[in-house]
Amino acid sequence: ETLSASPRLPVTASSSPGYAQIQVIDTGKGISPEFLPHVFDYFRQADAKTTRIFGGLGLGLAIVRHLVELHGGTVEADSLGEGQGATFTVKLPLLKSAELRTSSPESSNSELNTEESLLLGVQILLVDDQEDVRDFFSFALEQYGANVTPVASATEALEALAKSKPDILLSDIGMPLMDGYMLLRQVRKLPPEQGGNIPAIALTAYAGEINHKQALAAGFQKHLPKPVEPLDLANAIVNLIANS
Repeated sequence: ETLSASPRLPVTASSSPGYAQIQVIDTGKGISPEFLPHVFDYFRQADAKTTRIFGGLGLGLAIVRHLVELHGGTVEADSLGEGQGATFTVKLPLLKSAELRTSSPESSNSELNTEESLLLGVQILLVDDQEDVRDFFSFALEQYGANVTPVASATEALEALAKSKPDILLSDIGMPLMDGYMLLRQVRKLPPEQGGNIPAIALTAYAGEINHKQALAAGFQKHLPKPVEPLDLANAIVNLIANS
């Protein structure tokens, strides 16, 4: 597979005024028409078998979309089909020179996007046995100002709680040895000063009504099925902390 600027599609000015356009063209596996609308979704892969062949959980392009949208831009994918490569087009808004001249540090600080400070200073303990998931949610929540401590198991989560008292716990359910339900039952046995009353959200692919009830029975206050949009998760964290 190669990745290059194509002589067939030279870099040109964006067709959208006020935007810079970047195109990345590859000659790789391509994207089927059926999967193309879902290529930027979280935890989506064109072929589940690629997890075994290439690794990963289908988060790479979702992270690209998240980054581009944080900057007010858009990203699109196009492909003629499998085996015919793909083209990715990123559009980012331009800051006019007049805006640069009139902008000041004071005005910039006062115009900080509310979303960027949504979780400012919030201490989050994140538990998931999948490294890709930990990396993605850590990155996404830190964009809203949170401080995230990611751990790979329930045992590590209990050890982290013994060392510090985070503001909230986010935990996967399906983990080896000790699952999320067992973890929360252990946490709720702790005295309050050791984190026994910590607000907790279950992040899980188990999305049925029975799973929701099991999560609440184990001690979680909220059950969010994956995939979940980072902003929706951030808002859920804010609301849960405010009501705890």
